[in-house]
Amino acid sequence: MSEKTMQSWTEDPEPLLRAGEGFRLDDVDPRSTPGYEGNKKSGRKDLKACVPELGDLQERLFAAHHDEKSGPAVLLVLQAMDTAGKGGIVRHVVGSVDPQGVELAAFKAPTKEELSHDFLWRIRPRVPGPGMIGVFDRSHYEDVLIGKVRELADDEEIERRYAAIRDFEAELAEAGVRMIKVMLNISPDEQKDRLMERLDRPDKYWKYNPGDVDERLLWPDYMKAYQAVFERTSTEAAPWYVVPADRKWYARLAIQQLLLNALRNIDPQWPAADFDIDVERERLAES
Repeated sequence: MSEKTMQSWTEDPEPLLRAGEGFRLDDVDPRSTPGYEGNKKSGRKDLKACVPELGDLQERLFAAHHDEKSGPAVLLVLQAMDTAGKGGIVRHVVGSVDPQGVELAAFKAPTKEELSHDFLWRIRPRVPGPGMIGVFDRSHYEDVLIGKVRELADDEEIERRYAAIRDFEAELAEAGVRMIKVMLNISPDEQKDRLMERLDRPDKYWKYNPGDVDERLLWPDYMKAYQAVFERTSTEAAPWYVVPADRKWYARLAIQQLLLNALRNIDPQWPAADFDIDVERERLAES
């Protein structure tokens, strides 16, 4: 992390949030702010302060690679229990860059046609192309989370899917796709408050889904399923990051830093002109 974007960060959040060997989801406090000593006010200020660098890096990535057949891209995978703030990440973090360089895919329950194919069939066409930032609002991980909790697939099939995911993500990494897989870790009490707010406000009714209460009853099972996902699919090429999400401002700030780190590592450069600049100056002046 560069000094100009440190602000109230005391440490780079990336290694602090990574679900590495020995990681336990139960040990993560959803209200914590790993690596950040500021508060909500400073968090909003710091989020805004990093927008110019994020936008510059994204524009350079798009300019240099969007018309290539192969090249670097970034894929942000957002997984969470309902109300954890995925939409806010899309609006306030990803939404701060040029939309022409962003590809958003929101995966809902699979259609009849999609169910007739392997679970990755509907995912592959939505992988971001060179020069793009892709966002998966839910993803192929639904097929090992809901599949496991709701017993939509047996244990053997779930294990096959873990292996297929590892192979798929290794393939993407080899092709130059930088993956940022994020689980927004919200507490059940915070989720209850956010769901209640949707019932208290007419402008939020449209967000309320009675099925969310049914899923809450399975909270322990979902947390076990997430733990299994981290153990089976957090790899060197495609690591998982668990971001405490009870404080929305921190989750947005942390994911912004993860995106910045990925783009800085790619270090995209402005493409050189493919024409004679002096000749074009003369032609333009005479036009």
